[in-house]
Amino acid sequence: MSEWTAPSAILPMSETLWVVGDIHGALSKLKLLLLRSGLTDFDGSWRGGASHLVFLGDYLDRGEDGAGVLRLIRTLQRQALLAGGRVDALLGNHEVMFLAAMLFRQKDPRDEHGFYEYWHSNGGQPRDMTLIEPGDLGWLSERPAMLRVGPWLMQHADSAMYLKLAPSIPEVNAAVASKLQSTEPRVWQEFLSAFAARFAFAGQDGAPLIQRVLSTFGAERIVHGHTPINLLLGTSGEEPGAPLPYASRLCLDIDSAMAYIPGAGFMTRLDDEGIAEVVPYPPLSFAR
Repeated sequence: MSEWTAPSAILPMSETLWVVGDIHGALSKLKLLLLRSGLTDFDGSWRGGASHLVFLGDYLDRGEDGAGVLRLIRTLQRQALLAGGRVDALLGNHEVMFLAAMLFRQKDPRDEHGFYEYWHSNGGQPRDMTLIEPGDLGWLSERPAMLRVGPWLMQHADSAMYLKLAPSIPEVNAAVASKLQSTEPRVWQEFLSAFAARFAFAGQDGAPLIQRVLSTFGAERIVHGHTPINLLLGTSGEEPGAPLPYASRLCLDIDSAMAYIPGAGFMTRLDDEGIAEVVPYPPLSFAR
């Protein structure tokens, strides 16, 4: 196996920083959001110049075209680099589900370890499995788990898992990369269980944990997806129209539930202080 050097996971604040949460195969929504944010043109090609765009994971499952979402993000990464911009894509727990189902389907054709059933029961789309290419699998396996951009600590899940893995962002990413190279079912089972946890920062019990996370990883605020905003608010089924700052504004949830609710979806631009702009999914209406 060739050596792979992880890209930097600690970056300066960009003048234009966009983040988007869980897409879950909602390719058509993603394309419209990117267009309305000025990051792509009508053909879906990068036009964001030096902008920095960060995806927080969960590209697959539930929606109509997870494989298409992967291809689009990979294309934008290449195009942004040539234009002086940057696109980062973090690892979500649904990517780990998918990789486990793919890895063990040959070694475990009866699915005795339950990886395929776990993925499929959580919205896994067999169509994605047939369309995925070796290059896509390699790309998924190389996704970092964490990223710090200026004051923002970016991670997929509102979970204490990252803090338990290692005491620095590069070490967390290295630990996750090691797990994704394992062929031991137990390693994948334990990782998936830890990654599925949520609500770690909510409520009074979350405050000490948030402070430990921020102190350990050298950040001022956390931005995450994983937990749909309406689930965190207890308003299941309602369309969240904007990101949710909580825990004294130390945490920002940007999971818009775009694959769950027809009209849901947004992208968020951040600055050093917090939310600078929100671009919603619903198309603009035109007067007749």
